[in-house]
Amino acid sequence: MWAYLIRRGIHSLIVLFIVMSACFCVMRLMPGNFWSLSIGMTEEQIRIANEQMHLFGLDLPIYQQYFRWISELLHGNFGLDYYRTPINSYIWEYVRNSFILLGTSFLIALIIAIPWGIYTSKRQDGISDKLGLILSLIGYSIPVFVLGHWLQDIFAFRLFWFPPSSMHTPSKTGELGDLIYHMVLPVTTITIGLIAYYLKMIRASMIEVLPAEFLNLARAKGVSERRVTYRHALRMALVPMITIIMLDLPTLISGAAVVENVFNWNGLGSLAVSAARTRNYPVLLMSILIISSFVVVANFLADLLYTIVDPRVKLHRKGILRR
Repeated sequence: MWAYLIRRGIHSLIVLFIVMSACFCVMRLMPGNFWSLSIGMTEEQIRIANEQMHLFGLDLPIYQQYFRWISELLHGNFGLDYYRTPINSYIWEYVRNSFILLGTSFLIALIIAIPWGIYTSKRQDGISDKLGLILSLIGYSIPVFVLGHWLQDIFAFRLFWFPPSSMHTPSKTGELGDLIYHMVLPVTTITIGLIAYYLKMIRASMIEVLPAEFLNLARAKGVSERRVTYRHALRMALVPMITIIMLDLPTLISGAAVVENVFNWNGLGSLAVSAARTRNYPVLLMSILIISSFVVVANFLADLLYTIVDPRVKLHRKGILRR
């Protein structure tokens, strides 16, 4: 067990190292920079820009810039953005905001999709199953930014039920109730797509698992249908769901970034998009590194969840998941 954890931990660090190295090189080799966005610069502005580039070491060879950045990173220093503000001082607030938005959407989607998927798997072609099919088609067909703009237009600009954007009303910053009020539209936008996807997966997995012989044996022994469904069948149906969820994390994060920009939600995705637009590469690089770390850790935890959900899956002494 410990050998497997150590081996996977090393693999995860190697993946992160490759990702951040590739991103660093690509960003440094891209044409243009933060200061080149200013058109018609005077000679004095050009001189100041050159001094700023020297301050950030952008006039050094790329390998020296890389080792300098790695050295700072190993000491827990994310460096300065091109506005000369320490990135550590604000990036974790954006991470927290993204976690609130994504975590809430994810939990709501699972709470709705799992029981609904179980119900429709037992009552195929019923009204609930057809409604689920319609929702799946909507969730698959409409991009999140289109759905977000539709919800914003209908419920914010026409009906005035919810605020159109931002996280707080200026006079109520920090209040939980006001935060929840502002979360309704962005969370709904993300949740509809997740429910559509997870509902279909849960339904298909349960239809495949329910006729299994070991479940019929449990029924023959007098085990209640509720216990058979929720304790035994659901555990088996969740095994492929774990893989799907973990592999979809990058897509989920990228979709959340779009939603954050639509609703002006101050999350990590919107910060990364803003940094890319202004070519504030230190901020963009740290955003990508944090997102990559989250995805790598999530995939690492997926292997451990297999052993909990499916008792047939064991960690082999060589660190391989086997049944």
